[in-house]
Amino acid sequence: MTPNSPRNPAAGSWRQTHLGRLLGHAMRRFDTRVLHLMAHDAEVPLALSNLAARGQVSAAHIHITRHLALEGSRLTELAELAGMSKQAMGKLVDQCEAWGLVRREPDALDARAKRVHFTPAGLAWLQAFQQAVAQAEAELKQTVGEEVAAVIALGLEAYAS
Repeated sequence: MTPNSPRNPAAGSWRQTHLGRLLGHAMRRFDTRVLHLMAHDAEVPLALSNLAARGQVSAAHIHITRHLALEGSRLTELAELAGMSKQAMGKLVDQCEAWGLVRREPDALDARAKRVHFTPAGLAWLQAFQQAVAQAEAELKQTVGEEVAAVIALGLEAYAS
């Protein structure tokens, strides 16, 4: 078996071009673009845009932005929606709380539990996230075309469900 033989699993470019790797690259590119747009949004509180511009806010922090309900969420709910451990989500919430994005409040239904809520700065961050996602999606459509973008969206939705 030669090094480039199709029967040799180490051969060929498939390791660099399989769909999972391409999806991972595309996701990182999209999230990086969204964070860049948020860092340069004049409506984002200056301290938060500075954190984003210096790379202190990561795609992991976007999980909170993406999953936190407007009426608040329990930490366990956030962790489950983001596919993370409760401990890892707790660390992200701690950072976001220190940055003024969220606050913890007692849960009205369970005195032992806390609910995480957006602060006013967090709501401005959420608005910037919505605008950045819309712009990044528009840029993707411009790059690959409306039809291809629609097929990508439909395919990913079917695959993820």
